[in-house]
Order: sequence, then C-alpha cells, then structure tokens
Amino acid sequence: MSVTILAIESSCDETSAAVCVDGKILSNYIANQTIHEKYGGVVPELASRAHMQHIIPVVHSAVKDANIELSSIDAIAFTQAPGLIGSLIVGGQFAKSLALSLNKPLIAVHHMQAHVLANLINDPKPNFPFLCLTVSGGHTQIVLCESPTKMKVIGETIDDAAGEAFDKSAKILGLPYPGGPLIDKYAKEGDPTRFKFPEPKIEGLNFSFSGLKTSILYFLQNAGKSNLYKEEFLASEKEKAEFIKNNMADICASIQNRIVTILLNKLKKAAIETGITDICIAGGVSANSGLRMAFEKTGKENNWNTFIPAFQYCTDNAGMIAITGYYKFLENKFAELSVNSSARAEW
Repeated sequence: MSVTILAIESSCDETSAAVCVDGKILSNYIANQTIHEKYGGVVPELASRAHMQHIIPVVHSAVKDANIELSSIDAIAFTQAPGLIGSLIVGGQFAKSLALSLNKPLIAVHHMQAHVLANLINDPKPNFPFLCLTVSGGHTQIVLCESPTKMKVIGETIDDAAGEAFDKSAKILGLPYPGGPLIDKYAKEGDPTRFKFPEPKIEGLNFSFSGLKTSILYFLQNAGKSNLYKEEFLASEKEKAEFIKNNMADICASIQNRIVTILLNKLKKAAIETGITDICIAGGVSANSGLRMAFEKTGKENNWNTFIPAFQYCTDNAGMIAITGYYKFLENKFAELSVNSSARAEW
C-alpha cells in the first residue's frame, strides 16, 4: 500500500508545504519572510500574518509540484511544537481544517524530532541506533535515536542555543539579520586561531553558550584588548568600529571556531559514552559550512559514519515534517480531530 503525506511547517518565519510518498519527498516548497530584516529579528505578529498570506499558495504549489491531487493524500502532518504560538496556530488550524474537509487523518509532529529525521530523507541513511547533534536558533541537543519514533535527549543547552550565539554575535558586530550565515561567510576568509574565546566548563553532555556570548561582547567592547569587563579597557565607539572593520574575517572565524569546537567536543564525549558510531547533525546551524567541514573531519578522525541533511532540509522546512509524518503514519500515531483537541505531538 502506497502512503502519501501532505505536510505543513509554520513554526517560525518560513511557510512550507511538502508531499512525501512512501518516504520519498516529491516536493518541498518554502516561502520566506523578508519583512523581519529591518527589525533585526522575527516579529511574531508579522510572522503570523505572513503565514496566513502564504499558506494556501504554498500548499497549492507543493501539491502541484508533486503532481498529485489533494484527494489522493492519506494523511496531513503539521508542526505542532515548539515555535511561535501564533505561527503554529496558523499552520495547525489550516491542517486540521483541511483534514476535516477531506476526511483524512491528522498527524502532529514535534519540530525537533523532524529535524533529526531529516537525515532519513536521502541516501545514505544512518543505521539505528544513531546520535544526532541538533543545532538551531532555539535549541542545541544531542539526541539518541533508537527508531524513527523513539528518541531520547541525552544532552542539551542549559541556557542559550548555539544558533543564538551566532546571531547575537553577528548583531554585536553590526551585521544585518539574519547574521549567522554572514559570520559563516566572513569566517571563510579569516584565521580561526587568531582570537581566543573560552570553552564553558559544563559537566556531562549539556551545553552552555551564555558565558561565551558575554565573553564575545566584552571582547568587542574592549576592541580586542580583553574578554573581561574592565573600565580601563573600554574602547570608544570609533575604536570599536575600526577594530571590527579591520578584523571582521578573523573575528568571525574565531567566534565560529569556538562555537563549533564546543559542539563537537560534547558530541565526541557522547559517542564515547554510548559506543555509537553512526553520527548525524541537523537543524538550521547544520547548514554552517564551518560546522559541516569540522564534523566530517572529526568523523574521519574517530571512525564515525557521518550524515548531514541536504541544505534544503537543514533549515525549517516541510520535507522533514513529511518524513516524520510518514513514519508516524506507519505506526498509526494520529492526532485527534475533535474541536477541543490540542493535538499534542509526542517525541
């Protein structure tokens, strides 16, 4: 029996729809929201309004690109959590309404589970059990995956996420939103060893990035003279601007290098503790070229089998929601369609 899933993703500021047939993604359509650039970050109310404008044409495009009819789908999957509440409501209510109108089952998907399962979209695929370092703007986790629907978080950030560290650093450097990709761009031309930033001493497999962000802030406020807050080191705005302008590539490379080494040092520790050698990365930050190269290098040094999703499946997208919906469909894990149902996603 063939299984066709229509998936909808609306957790933040991308409106996306995808069609999956028997685990193969036939279409993955994404509408980005550029309106947030002038505000330096996502404005939840504007994101919700944009989702309402985009969702019907995005779903139409995904269905058309997949060359199927709506009546032929077997279930509708959607992102239930986590994310911006207004954005989630737009996607969730649309999915529920469409499921009711077509008399199709509804599948609630956890956004972070979907990021992990993006590694199952294309070949080669990891074997179970595998570890996945999931890194995004809001989350940093190490996940132990025993099956497509059985996962356990064995390490996570105790404060800020790695993606936030990238974006906040970019903002301090005066780079426009979204700044993370720009740090990656400048880092390619810089020396990652020129400036030193501390690695947090956190026991176990958990992460912390708040102290690193503070260290970067003081370093830039002091025009590179110190990573500590001392009044005698405080530079003028002109000195700070000149220091950043003259050293942008090296600063970005050094910041990126420290964030990446923090991530991979914990991942190496997790691999040793679990004995697992099939290792993946996922999430929006997995699109970072520095992380991808360092991850593959680390994999070779430690005899890992490494896996990274294609770029289109790293950032928020409905393709990863579709593949997750497919595996949940196979296990009959459906959400309630009643009016009062909250359709909570499990993971």
